[in-house]
Amino acid sequence: MVVGIIGGGAAGFFAAIAVKENYPSARVTILEKSKKVLSKVKISGGGRCNVTNGCTRISELIKAYPRGGRNLKKAFHTFSNNDTISWFESRGVKLVTQPDGCVFPQSQSSQTIIDCLTGEAKKLGVVVKTEKPASGITPKDDSLEVMIANGNESYAFNKVIVTTGGSPKRTGLQWLEELGHKISDPVPSLFSFNIPNQHITQLMGIVVDNVILGIQGTKIKSEGTLLITHWGMSGPAILKLSSYAARTVSEMSYNFNLQINWINQPNNELVSTELFEQSKSNPKKQLANARPYNLPERLWEYLLAKAELPPAKRWEEVGKRGINKLVETLTNDIYNVKGKATHKEEFVTCGGVSLDSVDLHTMQSKVCKSLYFAGEVLDIDAITGGFNLQAAWTTGYIAGQLG
Repeated sequence: MVVGIIGGGAAGFFAAIAVKENYPSARVTILEKSKKVLSKVKISGGGRCNVTNGCTRISELIKAYPRGGRNLKKAFHTFSNNDTISWFESRGVKLVTQPDGCVFPQSQSSQTIIDCLTGEAKKLGVVVKTEKPASGITPKDDSLEVMIANGNESYAFNKVIVTTGGSPKRTGLQWLEELGHKISDPVPSLFSFNIPNQHITQLMGIVVDNVILGIQGTKIKSEGTLLITHWGMSGPAILKLSSYAARTVSEMSYNFNLQINWINQPNNELVSTELFEQSKSNPKKQLANARPYNLPERLWEYLLAKAELPPAKRWEEVGKRGINKLVETLTNDIYNVKGKATHKEEFVTCGGVSLDSVDLHTMQSKVCKSLYFAGEVLDIDAITGGFNLQAAWTTGYIAGQLG
């Protein structure tokens, strides 16, 4: 049996290794379009490679996937995040789990993961060919012919696994659409928000640990840490929201209102009560010197100014109207977002080959026999935290069974 893997990324290598472990006599070739394999793994997690996530239940795991999570439930029972950890550790890669659940190699270097995958593939006899961009697949009687772009070169395989990763444009998936696969339009996911010409950016560098974010006019929300930047806002909470709202904000042309609850308290009455208590407890203190909710000092002063409350004003002088304005500013602060800034190291695409076109028990195409898919070429994507790589490991492992 001759098997071709189109794409030399995480899913491609994992699928190739799985094929050789299941079919030792198979001849397996990875065709990679660029000069280097595993280039995205190299820069993932800021160069540390967030291998997977340490969450303990599959029911929790699938919640990290705005698209594809429920469909992957059975797949994760076949190969879970715990299986990923065991897989790498059994091959000599020591892993560490951070308090936030992110799993990294103990070396804190993505090269450790790359060396493991390339070393395992080499040991099993997987052939890797770089600068071989596939441009089309032609089904034959008992094989699939893979055409290479910019030349007359082609390869014939009994089985082909497509692991080309996300395509930023639909045209990059046209060759798969021509075979009869349904394509979900690709749009960016995991990006920070541009908030031009607003004073909040003067607070760049400030981190707020536990905020609630929302897209005004929708029910889409996220929670977590927010980072104020010189261009707008970033951090895990923003990236998570961008993932949940990827299609929605694309349809809005990335022009929308971001709602921020700075104190992670959705009950305004409780906030109002807390601020009145603050006023009673510190009547003579200036607003600037008695900060509720442990907000960063510069942010607190900024929010006071936004609520039109002088920092030198005493708490006893705020009054009901002032408290109400402060409650609104703390719990429903609104900023107009105009555009996005993509983190190259975390770039993820929402969209790809529709899961309607794939048998998720085997990852085999429903419209082209002997053709399989794995990784981000599928319409599967997740929030940050190791979940996108986990989808690559799981789908690559299953595709490599060639079921």
